[in-house]
Amino acid sequence: MRPGALQNEGVSRDLGIPGASVPPPATRVARPGWRDPRLWVGVLLLTGSVVAGARLLAGADDTVAVWAVVDDRGPGSAVTGADLTTTRVRFADDTDLGRYFAADEELPDGLVLTRGVGAGELLARSAVGAAEDARLLQVPLEVDPNRVPPQVETGSVVDVWVTDAAGARGARTGGSAGPGERAAPALSEVTVVAAPDDDDTFAVTGARQLVVAVADDVAAEFERLLGSLQEPVLRILQHS
Repeated sequence: MRPGALQNEGVSRDLGIPGASVPPPATRVARPGWRDPRLWVGVLLLTGSVVAGARLLAGADDTVAVWAVVDDRGPGSAVTGADLTTTRVRFADDTDLGRYFAADEELPDGLVLTRGVGAGELLARSAVGAAEDARLLQVPLEVDPNRVPPQVETGSVVDVWVTDAAGARGARTGGSAGPGERAAPALSEVTVVAAPDDDDTFAVTGARQLVVAVADDVAAEFERLLGSLQEPVLRILQHS
C-alpha cells in the first residue's frame, strides 16, 4: 500500500470513522488555450452567423425612398424642397416606381401642382407640370383682414365666398335679395400662390391682398360674378 494511503487511513481512524474510504485527489480542468482549434472553430461559426444575418436583413429591405408632400396643397402651388419629405415604400415592380419621384432624383425647376394633393401623399409625376403648362390664371383678391383666417399663407387651400353688401342691406330693409347671394363658394379649393403681409399691400384702404391660382374658365366665371354685384364682399375660408 502507498504511504499516502496509509496516512489517510490513519487520519480516518483518528477521526473515529471505521472503514471510511478516502476519495481520490481532485484534478483541475485546464482552460483551452488560444491555440486550441475548438476555440477558433467557435469564433468562425459566430462570425459567419452574424454576416449571414446582416446579408439576410439587407436583402429583405427592398423599399425605395420617394418624395411625399408635407401638407395639403392645391393646384398651382409651386413644388419646392421645403414642401416635401421622404418616405420609404415597397413597389411591386419598377413600373409603379416610375410613376413617382425617387428621393435620390433631383426635381426639375419650376414645377407646380396641376391637381390638389393631401398631406403625406406621394408626389406623382402626373400631379405636376411646368408653370407655363399649368393653364392656371393668378387672380388677385382684395379682402378685409377680418374676413381672412390669420393662418392663411402661400400654399394654403381656401374657399372664396362672395356676397353683395348692397343686396344684403336691401334685404334687411325689406327689398329683394341681391344676385350675389350664393349657396356655394364662388371659388372652391383654390390655392393661395401669394399672400403678402398686411403692411405690404393696401396700406391706405386697410384691405389685404391674396392671389389664388384658378383655371381659365373658372376665372372668367368669377370675374362675371364680381361684375354683376354692386358691392362685392369676399370672405376666405381655409381648409384645415
